Formats: sequence, C-alpha cells, structure tokens
Amino acid sequence: MKITTKGRYALRIMVDLAINSNGKYISLKDIATRQEISNKYLEQIIAMLNKAGYLKTARGNNGGYQLAKKPSEYRVGDILKVTEGDMAPTNCVTKEGECERKENCKTFAFWKGLDNTINEYINSKTLEDLIKN
Repeated sequence: MKITTKGRYALRIMVDLAINSNGKYISLKDIATRQEISNKYLEQIIAMLNKAGYLKTARGNNGGYQLAKKPSEYRVGDILKVTEGDMAPTNCVTKEGECERKENCKTFAFWKGLDNTINEYINSKTLEDLIKN
C-alpha cells in the first residue's frame, strides 16, 4: 500500500489549517505557499475535504477555509480515506472484493490481519496528535 500525494497533502493541509487557526478564514494562496503545493492541485484536494464536511468555507476578500471541527475530532484514517478510498492492502479484504476463496486461502488471514493493523493505527491518530509531534 502506498499513500498518494493527495493523501499526504490532505493531511498537510488539515494540519496547516489547525496550526494556523486564529478564528479567521485562511486563504488558499497562504496554504499553497506554506505547503509548497500548486493552487490547482490544492483546489482539487480542498474540494474533496470540503465535500466530506471537514471544512468551513467563506468567499470574498476575507474568505478562505477553516476546520469545521476541533483537531482532536479528526481521525487521520478518515482524512486519508477521503482522498485514497479504502486503505486495504489487497482487494480480497474489502467488502467490494469479498474473496470467494477465503475459506481455503492460506494467505487470507495474513492480509486481513495487515488490514486490521493498518486501520487500527491510522484510526488511532488525530490531527491533534500530529500537531503535538
């Protein structure tokens, strides 16, 4: 499993918004400059985060973005799933890829265990945890 730039940047954007929160909206340009992400790519990721309900937005001169909740209320796993989709290491452990051979497959338990470990870890961390480190 490899996290794409969308997933990595989504986490960086959310951390940036949390760290730079001062009650005002933060412009796309400011985030792009601090995170060294192109405006065009940033817009795509922001749209995904906004659609998931993770951001508040405002238009106009003082417009921009804010987190919709406190940093402690965002799990890293949820943010990654917005941009990456299912975090399963193989299709056989996803609901959509429900494996017909799992009863007789000698490797299914391994993949299921890896999937559980990944999900436990990414869901055990919040934005607040990332900020503290």
